[in-house]
This record gives sequence, C-alpha cells and structure tokens, in this order.
Amino acid sequence: MQKILIRMQNKVKKELQKLANPEKAKLLSGFFKTGKGQYGEGDIFLGITVPAQREVAKRNLGIGFSEISDLLKSKIHEHRLVGLLILVENFRKMDDAGKKKIFEFYMKNTKAINNWDLVDLSSSRILGEYLLKKERKRREERKILYRLAKSKNLWEKRISIISTLAFIREKEFDDALAISEILLHDKHDLIHKAVGWALREIGKKDQETEEKFLRKYYKTMPRTMLRYSIERFDEKKRKFYMGK
Repeated sequence: MQKILIRMQNKVKKELQKLANPEKAKLLSGFFKTGKGQYGEGDIFLGITVPAQREVAKRNLGIGFSEISDLLKSKIHEHRLVGLLILVENFRKMDDAGKKKIFEFYMKNTKAINNWDLVDLSSSRILGEYLLKKERKRREERKILYRLAKSKNLWEKRISIISTLAFIREKEFDDALAISEILLHDKHDLIHKAVGWALREIGKKDQETEEKFLRKYYKTMPRTMLRYSIERFDEKKRKFYMGK
C-alpha cells in the first residue's frame, strides 16, 4: 500500500515537473514576493500556469488525503496549489459527509495555504461554501471566520475575508461586513486589497449596503482598500470617496 501511495504522489509531482518553465518561474518568484523578508519568502515556483495546474488536478482527483497532505507539505508552490485544487473540485461533488471531511482537512492545513493565490482559489469554495450550507447553528459555526480574522497569521486573516465571498454571492452580507470591520486597520496591503474586494462584491449585489459601510469608514480606511471597494462606482462617486 505504501508503494502505491508513493507512486500516486510522484505521479502528480512528475506531471508538474514536465510542465516546468524556468523563465516563468523567475517571473512568478518576483510577482509572489519570495525574497528575504517578503510575504512569500522561500516559496519555490516551477513556472506553471493555473489552467495547466487545473488540468493536472482534474487528472488526479482520485488521490486521498494522505497524498494531498504530501503535496501541501511541499515547498514547491504548484504542488500545494494542485493539492488545493483537487480538494476544491472534490468538495463540489461530495455529499454532506464528504464535504465535512474536506472542510476539516482544510482547517487542519491552513499553514500550507500561505500565499494569496492559494487562499483566493480555495477558501471561498471550501470554507465559505461549507459554512454557507450550515443551516443549523450557523452563527456558532461561523465563529471560525472571526477566529481567523483575529489571527496573527496574514494568510488566516485573508482566508477569513475571502471565505465570505461565498456568502456575498448569496446576498448574505453581515459576516463580510463584520469581518471587514475587524480587519479595517490591518497593516498589510494584502488584507487591504482583500477587504476592498469583498466590499466591491457586496456593492455589485447591493450598492446601498456597501455605501452605508463606506460612509462610516471611508475617511479612516486604508486608501488601497478604499480604491478597490469603489472601482465600479461612477466617476463622481469615486471622487467623493477619495476626497477629490
């Protein structure tokens, strides 16, 4: 059995290695800030596009949690992303019991979800969708998001707000707004962008709800957050909120 698992793990890694592009890897290493002291310090890239990684994931949906865990422990970015994409695709097809297992596995492995694309391509589709479907004890279940929002870990904070995009898609705004308040004065640019994104998505569904929040906070919120949140507004409103 152990030999079979190793072969399956190696199969995914070998497929990715064949797609490696050193020149693109250099570009991605810069784009995802992998230098010393940067948010992605130490992350290693093979240089593979996301569509190509999705294809690898789709060819390997049958691997289990043990093999996915091995991918998530890798220092290679594409290994971790493919592991997460397999989880996302399988989550979509599972019954409630299967979804719960994937949710629990995801929550045990948040340390591996340690760059913004890993968060953005998985958290709303797993954590967000799982909590959205919890009709009973919903408020109790969603405390997970508030715990993550108050974490000292940058990526857990980003997971908390990006997960609420699942709620926003269904016109449920309360948690997204509450978490936006918690993160309002966070110091990191990646949190400013994520909160601004969530507010912008709320505005697509209900602009008055977004503007109610903005009227309360636009004078004190980080400028990047504000710019992201109002980019779909007309020019007059954008100038008003930016103080021009």
